Amino acid sequence: MSIRPVLEQRAAQPHMEGAGVKLHRAFGFQDPSELDPFLLFDDFRNERPEDFEKGFPWHPHRGIETITYVLNGTVDHGDSLGNTGTLGAGDVQWMTAGSGILHQEMPHGNARGQMHGFQLWGNLPSSQKMTAPRYQDVTSADIPEVIDDDGTRVKVIVGEFWGKRGPVDGIAADPQYLDVFIPAGVRKTFRIDTYRRAFAYVFEGGAAFADASAPQGILLEKEVMGEEVNIRDLSGDRTLIRFGTGDEVTVQAGEDGVRFLLISGAPIEEPVAWHGPIVMNTQEELMQAMRDLRNGTFIKPAH
Repeated sequence: MSIRPVLEQRAAQPHMEGAGVKLHRAFGFQDPSELDPFLLFDDFRNERPEDFEKGFPWHPHRGIETITYVLNGTVDHGDSLGNTGTLGAGDVQWMTAGSGILHQEMPHGNARGQMHGFQLWGNLPSSQKMTAPRYQDVTSADIPEVIDDDGTRVKVIVGEFWGKRGPVDGIAADPQYLDVFIPAGVRKTFRIDTYRRAFAYVFEGGAAFADASAPQGILLEKEVMGEEVNIRDLSGDRTLIRFGTGDEVTVQAGEDGVRFLLISGAPIEEPVAWHGPIVMNTQEELMQAMRDLRNGTFIKPAH
């Protein structure tokens, strides 16, 4: 067995998307080979409705799949196929854009005005980029949770883990998508197939990854008494950890425990031509998508 080393550890950066939704982007629109087959990961977490209520009005997607996971609040959605619905706390939506789809997502806060969720973009291989669009809504009740003797809890959203299989399947990237909680002070090891690219995203508490004995946090520049100083942030909150090769990830939870997403997928290793929510293999395919949007042929008739 070999423990995957940590290649990079960084804080998600503030960003604005849609009609003015404030979020934090862990990665996206950088070198697509780093986390192939994954292209983008956003953490949208707000406690003020004015920071998210304008939502994500109608916009196109082609050539990718999206997985939306809601923790607090709700998200109303609709698309050009006529599908509509509402994602509640703990629910997941998987959407294959394929040849093209128009959709909108409108978030709403819970009783305390809080909204929190994640969206992950997975690339589609060239052979599937122009397939028919489809989607699946999964309720929290259908997502299996495994609880270990030491109090570790794992929700299996996609893929197979500890004998349980997540309800979302048929995704081209063949991902494993886990929501993991490890109690304070517990050290845990998770198996990940060697051929997969993998990352973790910490959103509560803190932990040390790889073969470390104590939480390290990330080095942040903060203003203290009017001066910029480097401070080791032990919270781990909104932290991306990108792993190297190996077949295990080892985690040492900090004094407050840790909750994180552990995500891995099989790399596609194809050229990427990217413009916003449209991801193709060549510039010509990308230009054709733009022409389709302009002339009204972006949505392909059902076969």
